[in-house]
Amino acid sequence: MAPAAHNGVSNMHSVAPMEVSVEAGNAGAAAWLDDDGRPRRTGTFWTASAHIITAVIGSGVLSLAWAIAQLGWVAGPTAMLLFAFVTYYTATLLAECYRTGDPETGKRNYTYMDAVRSNLGGAKVVFCGIIQYANLVGVAIGYTIASSISMKAIRRAGCFHSHGHEDPCKSSSTPYMILFGVVEILFSQIPDFDQIWWLSIVAAVMSFTYSSIGLSLGIAQTVSHGGFKGSLTGVSIGAGVTSTQKIWHTLQAFGDIAFAYSFSNILIEIQDTIKAPPPSESKVMQKATRLSVATTTIFYMLCGCMGYAAFGDAAPDNLLTGFGFYEPFWLLDIANIAIVVHLVGAYQVFCQPIFAFVERRAAAAWPDSAFISRELRVGPFALSVFRLTWRSAFVCVTTVVAMLLPFFGDVVGLLGAVSFWPLTVYFPVEMYIKQRRVPRGSTKWLCLQTLSVTCLLVSIAAAAGSIADVVDALKVYRPFSG
Repeated sequence: MAPAAHNGVSNMHSVAPMEVSVEAGNAGAAAWLDDDGRPRRTGTFWTASAHIITAVIGSGVLSLAWAIAQLGWVAGPTAMLLFAFVTYYTATLLAECYRTGDPETGKRNYTYMDAVRSNLGGAKVVFCGIIQYANLVGVAIGYTIASSISMKAIRRAGCFHSHGHEDPCKSSSTPYMILFGVVEILFSQIPDFDQIWWLSIVAAVMSFTYSSIGLSLGIAQTVSHGGFKGSLTGVSIGAGVTSTQKIWHTLQAFGDIAFAYSFSNILIEIQDTIKAPPPSESKVMQKATRLSVATTTIFYMLCGCMGYAAFGDAAPDNLLTGFGFYEPFWLLDIANIAIVVHLVGAYQVFCQPIFAFVERRAAAAWPDSAFISRELRVGPFALSVFRLTWRSAFVCVTTVVAMLLPFFGDVVGLLGAVSFWPLTVYFPVEMYIKQRRVPRGSTKWLCLQTLSVTCLLVSIAAAAGSIADVVDALKVYRPFSG
């Protein structure tokens, strides 16, 4: 039983309940195990909500003022509410797919891909795997960029305070990316989700800290102007903005908003930390999703709208590092420190599924290898030569790619656009139809398919906008010069 106890969320072997009771030898030992033979899960409504809020209120919140500036006072908030509703609705569908069959006693699916495999199977599993893991790698790169921008902003805020706002205060983000990478290598040695619940709580508190500071500064700026800036239709065509750019930026804004809400790809992994029924994990997860999406939407509306009210069409693509605000510089520093701490935690929440996937594959391929299986426990860390080598290599690769592509807004928009339709809408809808046997051609089936097709069109449009911007940025960019 030792390997099963070691791996928590990331273990590949599921043991039938009968085997467990025989192997455990007594009821006392069996009481420490769940129905699948794994160590008893202890997650609750509150820990699940904290995990979701940590995953959702990420760096995406800081680009929302820019997104609303592209769309204006009417379309901006409307788009945010629509994305919130779609995210919440499809997340409730996905939560139903954690267990195959009966919602309380059916076979558990430990990961998003497991759920796709048991409900849809075939080529869709491969498609899901490619999209999900590519998206998670993309998020890791995006978070590395965002954290380095915040660390650089702390240095620049001090420089502006000392030398005045005319000094360009230029510096490279490369050393900060390396520092972030070193910290992530250390934290990535914690083996799985169950053991990083405290990191999620800290990260959730940090995300509220920096979002609140951004919101407060936006309100203060708006009050000092004596009113709201901005217009009903957003950035106007004219001074420095062509009609083509306006279209691309409007589409990219949809991608930014989609990215700000993305967490479906780790929902099943979070659900797998919730303690056994009653109530069923899906009911707990749906409640946690409702609280989390409602909380983040209120926050997003406030941060995005107050940022736009404060800066109007000139809203920067990162509210706390684009130097819309210069003072009080110490408050900006606190906000940017909170962003970095939050991103350290969020990076782990998003990367655990990739780590677990590769380690399960390796353990299945070479079950007797000491290189893979031998572990040394040091507090929350479980050190094995393979884990140390592979996870460190992963962090190094994402850090180097981040150094090559340091444009935060474009990367965020592209990630949001590419992953939104397949992971947030298509797979949850298809799995729910299969699991609940929704009759083809029925009203419910037609509504679900209409939702899916509409979101596909939005995803394609938003991706086109972000790609156009990345191409523009690459024309004038030199690698490692960020």
